[in-house]
Amino acid sequence: MRSVRPLVLTALFVGSAAGGLSPVRAAETVTITAAGADMRAAYATAQDIAEGKRVAGNSCSKCHGMDGLSTGEGVPHIAGQRPAYFQLEMKVYKSGGRGDNPMSRAVKYLSDDALMKVSAYYASLEPAQPVPARTVAGAGKAAPAKLDPVSAGKETAAGCGGCHGETGISSMPGMPSLVGLDPKYFVAAMKAYKNGQRKDEIMKPLAAGLSETDLNNLALFYALQKPAKAKTPAPGDAAAGKAAASACSGCHGEKGVSTNPAMPSIAGQDAQYFVAAMRAYKDGSRADASMKAPAAGLSDTTLRDMAAFYASQEPQMPKVRKPLSLAEWEERCDRCHGVNGNSTDPRSPALAAQRADYLERVLRAYEKGERKSAEMAAMSHVLTDAEIEGLAAFYARQRARSVVYVILPPPK
Repeated sequence: MRSVRPLVLTALFVGSAAGGLSPVRAAETVTITAAGADMRAAYATAQDIAEGKRVAGNSCSKCHGMDGLSTGEGVPHIAGQRPAYFQLEMKVYKSGGRGDNPMSRAVKYLSDDALMKVSAYYASLEPAQPVPARTVAGAGKAAPAKLDPVSAGKETAAGCGGCHGETGISSMPGMPSLVGLDPKYFVAAMKAYKNGQRKDEIMKPLAAGLSETDLNNLALFYALQKPAKAKTPAPGDAAAGKAAASACSGCHGEKGVSTNPAMPSIAGQDAQYFVAAMRAYKDGSRADASMKAPAAGLSDTTLRDMAAFYASQEPQMPKVRKPLSLAEWEERCDRCHGVNGNSTDPRSPALAAQRADYLERVLRAYEKGERKSAEMAAMSHVLTDAEIEGLAAFYARQRARSVVYVILPPPK
């Protein structure tokens, strides 16, 4: 059985129930080639597991307990963890792949045989049970689920709809449309109101009450709305404005659709707001060196004509990635880690009922490159803090199921 050849493992799910283990719930056959992957912990003997228990008592129990259930913040539960994954992780720590830390020091002098046996021991234990959702301090009620960034942005934008339109398309002369703007520019503009670079007695207090996260969520919400021209009058001469606007195309696009995230698109913008903004650049109430000189030589008539031209152009949606919902992220994670984090592959870690603080820490380690995995790096580098926290909380709430691997003869 220990030769290098294909192994056929049948993963038998077993669930906890009052009075002991429930009958086998499901079976899944996994064909694994042993070459290049140490699978010994997956088919350890009872004697191996007994010897692994002694190793655990000497080297692991101080932090993880003999039952593999952590009580320390950031320390993972390891009971019921998938055996081959567990063994591989111990080898990474032993080789110094995670730096100098309590784990690397704990396994530094353990032989590969000892690592295999302690992995098999902890894999044989009943896994942790899910913890209840975090509660509001003193209230005894489950904390409300965090909204995804777009939904959070929509909620914040409810207070902006009276002036800028429900989806950021203005119908009030003098009020700018907010659709078609790249999030980078939107956030920079809002910060300019907060720090006084843009002077506006209405916007300054409104912007001051928004956090960095609020601004990012607002920007994303408006960037993902279907753009349309402002529903306001534009009394200037659009044809004359087109000629005057030719000098602006290098930054703002030929028809007012910018390809530079730091430069605003002005296609479809409210004409009265456009004129007011340009006057502000002229008189210095908007401090922007790149705009002061171009605006300085333009008459009010030219500004009205330019405003009419840009107001007549069709705005475009900026190139922004729509974030996946938490359910969509869970579906992606389940492809490797099993439904609800109950992996059937002995090489892939189970996530169900794991400590949320540990899952958050590990995801951020992959994101920063502190943990090496091409697959995990590709997944984690696009995750926001809210998505990381949401995924960690989701898997911490899932019921973990024990898995027994039964070795079958290889197919003929």
